Amino acid sequence: MKYVFGPVPSRRLGMSLGVDIVPFKTCSFDCVYCQLGLTIKKTTERADFVPIDDVLAEIKEVIESGKNVDFITFSGSGEPTLNSKLGEMIRKVKAFTDIPVAVITNGSLLYRKDVRDDLISADLVVPSLDAISNNTLDKVNRPCNDLNIDMIIDGLREFAKDYKGKLWLEILIVKGINDNLDELKQMADMIRDLRIDKIQLNTVVRPPAENFALPLTNEEMDQIASLFDDRVEIIADFDRSPKNLSQNDKSIEDRIVDLVKRRPCTIDDISNSIGLHKIEAIKHIEHLLKAGRVSQTTLNNKTYYK
Repeated sequence: MKYVFGPVPSRRLGMSLGVDIVPFKTCSFDCVYCQLGLTIKKTTERADFVPIDDVLAEIKEVIESGKNVDFITFSGSGEPTLNSKLGEMIRKVKAFTDIPVAVITNGSLLYRKDVRDDLISADLVVPSLDAISNNTLDKVNRPCNDLNIDMIIDGLREFAKDYKGKLWLEILIVKGINDNLDELKQMADMIRDLRIDKIQLNTVVRPPAENFALPLTNEEMDQIASLFDDRVEIIADFDRSPKNLSQNDKSIEDRIVDLVKRRPCTIDDISNSIGLHKIEAIKHIEHLLKAGRVSQTTLNNKTYYK
């Protein structure tokens, strides 16, 4: 399928059917920790990137196949709110299924009323907020030049005030970049009065875009969690043991290993050769790295697996 991947197991959403509605690595941020690599097109311009009918047809096909789906999740390989038809897609999905719809967003465009209106029909929205100052925003998220922290925070406030669905705020913390306790205390104070259901703390658990993006320890994460109120939870996955794989998953991973034995490959190489969506290829590579079956190296700003 071109726009839909999974369902894949998610730490937060159970079996999540991913819906990818922007071109690969088209985003308003270029986060140092992004598991998908560096942003290819950095923009805040919304556009109609994909044919709605094709996206809906793929979602329907998976649902009608009887696969277990807990959430239909607009996320994928770029910032989903950049798609100007997001709201229409959410409404049309909800017209033919009772499966809840989630949107995972970096939250950068919530200052726009049209984006907030698009998200209002979703059952769950998970925006990110990794900084509370422009200096830290520039270091960790590297946003488009027309974005600043005041716009982002004001947009989050406005959305939290009007939105009636579930709202989970994710904060991803990178060692030495946005882990300053004074700034995080300011963030905790700012969030305290917002109508947010969960505050989810995360750190770098997948191979990041930049080698200097390092994770925090369990103890450091616990210390940061103590700054927030009782809505906080740590979602960082420190379990490095291999997950239980289906026979199909094992077959896919054996094929990936056979491929990278012959020559080092990028995610694009693996995706094209095996016939996987890039997000699924990344999830399999993550597991293979944890299991010690492959390693990674960087050359000319590209990551290769071998």
